[in-house]
Parts: sequence; C-alpha cells; structure tokens
Amino acid sequence: MTSPQYPTTPAAAPTGETPLWAPLYGASFGQSVQRFFKKYADFTGRASRSEYWWWILFSVIVAIVLEVLALVLGSIGATVNDDGTSTPGPLFWLVGVLILAWGLGTIVPHLAIVWRRLHDANLAGPFFFLSFIPFGSIVVLILTILPSKPEGARFDRPRA
Repeated sequence: MTSPQYPTTPAAAPTGETPLWAPLYGASFGQSVQRFFKKYADFTGRASRSEYWWWILFSVIVAIVLEVLALVLGSIGATVNDDGTSTPGPLFWLVGVLILAWGLGTIVPHLAIVWRRLHDANLAGPFFFLSFIPFGSIVVLILTILPSKPEGARFDRPRA
C-alpha cells in the first residue's frame, strides 16, 4: 500500500532532477559518485542498483590505483634483507597513509549506501550485519543484486 507522502515513483524536483532523498534509477557513473558523497552518512531512503554498483566500481578503481601506486613508489628505495625479504622504500608509507585515509573516510558512507540499497530491495538495513558471519558476505552480495521493489518506498523520507 502506498501513501501519498511516500510515493513509489518519486516526483522530480523543480529543477527536473530526482530529489536527493529518492533513489536515482539509471544513474550514471558520475551521478552515483556525487550522490554517494552528498548522502555521506544518510541511512534513510533508498539507493538504486545503478547508484550502488557504479559506486562499487569507483571504489574498486580507487583501491587498485592506490595499491599500484604503493607498489611502484614502494619499490623506490626498497632494500633486500639478508634473509631474502624486502623492505619497501619510504614512499610506500606515504601511500599507505592515503590508503588508510581512503578506507576510514569511506567506511560510514559505504555502510550507508549498502543500507539504502537493501531498503530499495524492500529489506531492512541491518541485514548488512550478516556479512560478519561465515559466508554472510555472499548473502549480502546477493541481497544487493536483488531488483528494486515498489514496497521499498516505505523507507523513503522526503525532505524539502
């Protein structure tokens, strides 16, 4: 059952854009990344599959770039010890700090977008915590792949 206050198909904002509180179906790569950071710690509402999966792609690309950068810069000034192990150069630690900052800076918004993605499939956000049990990450992965359901509109919170 749909209430007029929580429409299943969100009305466009006066500018013709989908309001930030509503899921953006068919979101582009750039729109997804932009909405991810605009809704940094917002656990209410929904996120479409395109919003979620474009963000995951962006996050993986950033992680790969940072890891390759750490390997390349870590090889500069690296030393090989007598036992055959190597010690990375000092620039490795600089990139390591960037990796740590990226990881810590995106923990909360990543949790929020998974939460909103689960809402779009008409599931409660706390299903995310299944990822902490054995094979639970596979379950959460499958749940994020599920199609959008109109009943998920119950999680929408329109804002002015």
